[in-house]
Amino acid sequence: MYQFILIIHVLTVACLIILVLVQQGKGASMGAAFGSGASQTVFGSRGSGSFLLRVTVGFALVFFMTSIALNYLASKAVRQNQQINLPTTTLPSQGIPAVSPNSIPVMPAVDRVIERGKK
Repeated sequence: MYQFILIIHVLTVACLIILVLVQQGKGASMGAAFGSGASQTVFGSRGSGSFLLRVTVGFALVFFMTSIALNYLASKAVRQNQQINLPTTTLPSQGIPAVSPNSIPVMPAVDRVIERGKK
């Protein structure tokens, strides 16, 4: 079920991207004044604005519904995994050396850089 919704989600995103790139911007009507308005006659005299807008809104609704469904399924899977008791392993205490702040060595390269800066 999760994979099916994820595939629908990815296809919807791809279609939304394509539809947004195909649509004309607000300033595209200036080109019609200079003779390039003939390309809008394919979708009628109003152009493709209303048709593409409706299709984009439809894909946006599908996108939001699949996003909510994927979120619900993922949170449900997390809740189910939290109830499973996993076996724990204990580390042997003899193999881990203790580290104190005084046992960390100071890097001598830092002293050389400081001495070069003083010259």
